[in-house]
Amino acid sequence: MRGGSDSIESAPVARVNTSEWTLDYPPFFAYFEWLLSQAAQYADASMLQVKNLGYDSWQTIYFQRATVVASELVLLYALYLFVKSSPSSSKKQSHAAAVSILLSPGLLIIDHIHFQYNGFLYGILIHSIVFARSDPGKLASGIVFAALLCLKHIYLYLAPAYFVYLLRAYCIGPRSIFDIRFFNCIKLGLGLGAVFALAFGPFAYLEQISQLLSRLFPFSRGLCHAYWAPNVWAMYSFTDRVLILVAPYLKLPLNTSAVNSVTRGLVGDTSFAVLPNITPRTTFILTLAAQIPALLKLFLAPTWHTFVSTLTLCAYGSFLFGWHVHEKAILLVIIPFSLLALKDRRYLGAFRPLAVAGHVSLFPLLFTAMEFPVKVVYTVFWLVAVLLVFDRVAPASEKPRVFLLDRFSLLYIAVAIPLIAYCSLVHQMVFGAKYEFLPLMFISSYSAIGVFGSWVGFLVVFFTE
Repeated sequence: MRGGSDSIESAPVARVNTSEWTLDYPPFFAYFEWLLSQAAQYADASMLQVKNLGYDSWQTIYFQRATVVASELVLLYALYLFVKSSPSSSKKQSHAAAVSILLSPGLLIIDHIHFQYNGFLYGILIHSIVFARSDPGKLASGIVFAALLCLKHIYLYLAPAYFVYLLRAYCIGPRSIFDIRFFNCIKLGLGLGAVFALAFGPFAYLEQISQLLSRLFPFSRGLCHAYWAPNVWAMYSFTDRVLILVAPYLKLPLNTSAVNSVTRGLVGDTSFAVLPNITPRTTFILTLAAQIPALLKLFLAPTWHTFVSTLTLCAYGSFLFGWHVHEKAILLVIIPFSLLALKDRRYLGAFRPLAVAGHVSLFPLLFTAMEFPVKVVYTVFWLVAVLLVFDRVAPASEKPRVFLLDRFSLLYIAVAIPLIAYCSLVHQMVFGAKYEFLPLMFISSYSAIGVFGSWVGFLVVFFTE
């Protein structure tokens, strides 16, 4: 099975390596899968065997697809609440943003084909964001987000924004930072404590917290994923590949043992042949440095709009500079940004390259002949429809638009079509099975430029409001 079968390992048992994969989900997701297993045993009990890797009976496939679609009712209801809670002056923009998320090709690729229940998780995230819109809902927002962390820890990328927002808007009064609302602090602390106790209490009782943490945060997996996520380290790795070719001519020192390190398609330590190696500490410092300016603005101006903007920038920073980032994490940037993209045309200008880069970067996840037309046709149709609709409903900005950002978006989108054609069709026709990693490198590097450019554009818009 392709989906989150590893989370079965979350059960409190003695440590054994039951899978080639590491543990991808915290305890609440294991509880969720346990609930699914109560129905799954009647569809095909063999899918519940932990060591039955690669099992793909038709009953298993249809059960997983059906439960993925059913779980996305959580996302549908969250988007309904988002539209309902929007001001009447922006209902049209909220509807367009909600539909774009619901029909996202990213969710189609990851959930409906890879069976990973991300739509359900993003539904919980949007519920939390919507709750944060009102003063009475801020407590619920924090508790719901804590539960989300216990379902999938990748949402830690967004945790700094929640911490600052709830501290400033819920635990501290509006008049002064010394106006501490002690009762609110107690309620929030008890709520968060109860959530984490339910999730991790059984593991603490069985003295397995260290095992759980070591599996949830496996730093031995290396800087880059087997297929590079489109971030700064993809560009760094691509630069290293180019320098390998010119090293003999420029007399650059070459680490020959690392020549194939980042292109061998395996999960593990990443070494660079020419450029300096990157440590987890370096990625942590860069991620924090990318997040701090937005967090400071959120502390000084704790509005809902600034909160969602800071959520987006925290996701950007973690995705661009984080350690062993998976390409699917780009949805952590796209989805909160989608809620803001139609605020005005300046925001839309920063969103366009992200929408293209983020979805094109997911193409290599689908690699069979049957999956190819689905990913290309649906994604291209979605991009054309969404960008055209967004362009029509986005209001004009009170401030001048960024000329270079608009031109970058147009040029960037124009390059996407020939790149997709080469990587999906032409390369195999010309080279066959040779240079298999080359199309992946091109897609990752191209997408990384789009994500990075979008991040810079968003920073300009956010800090010049």
